[in-house]
Amino acid sequence: MTTRGTQAADGPQAALPGTPAFPEAARRAVHDPVLRANLRHATHTIRGRRARAVAELADWDRLRAAGKAIKDHTLRHLDRYLVQLEESVTAAGGTVHWAVDAAEACRIVTRLVQATGEREVVKVKSMATQEISLNEALEEAGIAAYETDLAELIVQLGHDRPSHILVPAIHRNRGEIRDLFAREMGRWGRPAPDGLGDDPRELAEAARRHLREKFLRAGVAVSGANFMVAETGTLVVFESEGNGRMCLTLPETLISVVGIEKVVPTFRDLEVFLQTLPRSSTAERMNPYTTMWTGTAGGDGPSAFHLVLLDNGRTDTLADAVGRQALRCIRCSACLNVCPVYERAGGHAYGSVYPGPIGAVLSPQLRGTGSPVDASLPFASTLCGACEEVCPVAIDIPEILVHLRERIVQGGPATREGVRVRIRPARGHAAERAALRAARLLLDHPGALRAGERLLARARRLRPRRLPGPGRAWTDSRDLPEPPEQPFRDWWAQRERQDRTPRRQDQAGTP
Repeated sequence: MTTRGTQAADGPQAALPGTPAFPEAARRAVHDPVLRANLRHATHTIRGRRARAVAELADWDRLRAAGKAIKDHTLRHLDRYLVQLEESVTAAGGTVHWAVDAAEACRIVTRLVQATGEREVVKVKSMATQEISLNEALEEAGIAAYETDLAELIVQLGHDRPSHILVPAIHRNRGEIRDLFAREMGRWGRPAPDGLGDDPRELAEAARRHLREKFLRAGVAVSGANFMVAETGTLVVFESEGNGRMCLTLPETLISVVGIEKVVPTFRDLEVFLQTLPRSSTAERMNPYTTMWTGTAGGDGPSAFHLVLLDNGRTDTLADAVGRQALRCIRCSACLNVCPVYERAGGHAYGSVYPGPIGAVLSPQLRGTGSPVDASLPFASTLCGACEEVCPVAIDIPEILVHLRERIVQGGPATREGVRVRIRPARGHAAERAALRAARLLLDHPGALRAGERLLARARRLRPRRLPGPGRAWTDSRDLPEPPEQPFRDWWAQRERQDRTPRRQDQAGTP
């Protein structure tokens, strides 16, 4: 399927500027003791609460399977459901815009805000708008965008970048947030109260007072959406603070920027995700605020509603039979909270608004692997499988990681459902390509493999402690495995012979 319009020259949004490849960024992060302590405390707390919330449902596995089935069905028929969504939104009084990439989406939103005459917008937390760098585009046009989610406000005040899907300021502790509020709030609006402490209630109250004036005077709001219902044209936002409800009801104009993969066919399909998303993200049975809106209604909520449907590399991802399952993602962040790599490296190391395991498979597909950071992301994993185990829509992230690694290492042409595309080989992987070709040659010749196994077993006493050349870095932190006394093939054949011998003797002694 294709969305309307043509691919712009600048293409999907590039990696965040100034971000090195993942290994270098992670190396810096693991040497920051404060960051590691913040991440360890937060991720362990969230994962424990999530586990208890999920355990309350006896049919959790069936809910996961249902969510997976709904998403897979929708992606297979995405063209049909997007057209139905447009018809439903239009019939309800809204206007639908189609954006093929980040640049076009930013142009559409900027033009819509300028048409209102407003110079400020309030924002509901939206990863899609972060993906396309909408705040920066609005700023260039002289429009101020104010984040109203508490964690996003912390990130904005700190001139920082989000590092987690659910808790964007997870890399900050309470003391850092207090200092940030005291130093920066006055530059953005109402200042923090004198003598502000680091108690969470004090910090939340300071943020509430700071944001209240922005809610009351805002004429335009920008949001994302967790789901869009094709059947009715309804959009849904899950949130926990009430800021989303303020943004979605008070302003005269509401502009929602949403990825095309967020559509579901029917209102009834929401039943599954209303159970799985809150438990997987905030470890709650239900979010405190679940806001749904359908078009416009006279005298109730915004008088103008615009929906910007964002592609930005999603149809390219959809063309990959393995990689497309990443589009099932409902942005719960459960995979981040169980990932040992994310816990140590933090979200900034991924160079994307989508960090952690899901970012490692989603960003290289949305943006391509032309930059060092995107080419390194599929390797930012131990392949332990914890992410797949907790995913509420059963995305097999390890499978996609291996698939993307294969594409990056092999380089050259690759075939995706009959379409030949050229993947740029990542730098520094020449040795890996040579090793994989040697392994393929050996595995294609069982006789040579058997001879090599026997030779290795007989030469086990000559095993070196460290590998030479490029292998030295590997053995600097690991013990080289000791070869077995005999190859598995020989051991199995010997076992089979022993099992057959008693049977023959028993048969020989039978009258």
